[in-house]
Amino acid sequence: MSQQLMSKVMKFNKQTLQYGNEEISYQVFFILKQNTKIIINVLPDGTVQVKAPENITLKDVKHAVYKRARWIHSHVKNIKKQYAYVLPRQYVSGECHFYLGRRYVLKVIMAKKGNQGVKLLRGQLQVHTESRQAENIKKLMSVWYRDHADKVFEQRIKYILSEIPWIKHTPPWKLRLMKKQWGSCSPQGILSLNPHLIKAPRECVDYVILHELCHIKEHNHSKKFYTLLHQHMPEWESIKAKLDSMSEILLAE
Repeated sequence: MSQQLMSKVMKFNKQTLQYGNEEISYQVFFILKQNTKIIINVLPDGTVQVKAPENITLKDVKHAVYKRARWIHSHVKNIKKQYAYVLPRQYVSGECHFYLGRRYVLKVIMAKKGNQGVKLLRGQLQVHTESRQAENIKKLMSVWYRDHADKVFEQRIKYILSEIPWIKHTPPWKLRLMKKQWGSCSPQGILSLNPHLIKAPRECVDYVILHELCHIKEHNHSKKFYTLLHQHMPEWESIKAKLDSMSEILLAE
């Protein structure tokens, strides 16, 4: 949630939903704006958020959540299953890593001092290293991912800017590691992009960038914001769903 949106939150409540034998917690945000409906989201980490207009009662919110209990439970359950199969990275040969949506096999190659680095070659991410210690390999790969993220994101930002009319100059942007977000836009219009996003398919990269660029014109997740997003990426919902389904794997370290 952006800082500007957070500044317009009137109340915050933690509630629970009983579904069969399971209890699901959810957060309620009452927004200081006359929205027309209650919006329920299940975030990539399994957190359930409910955004409601300030004139809606908590009783109405609970009723809306109850009506969608099956949908909420299904999404939370699927996310828990995904987490169960996501193991910590070992950074050893044979392990799979991603780059722009493609899966590559990691190959660790011992190298002489001064020749450390990462190469993408013949379907492999080849890490040339002085040490087989996981932390050393992880550090080398992090540098490689950030370098490529910097170049690819700059290219995609320029391309998307050429397709949209409301921004005349490239806004300032930076790479920032985030545990639960792919990107953000500050009230001053500064974009932050998660370097882990470089592991996602290109259309997912474009979706996140466009999403944040839309916030420069429409700061909140309002109807105008989603209309703007839909105009320039009609298939954004399916792309977002694809990115959400991969989040646990792509963010794993």
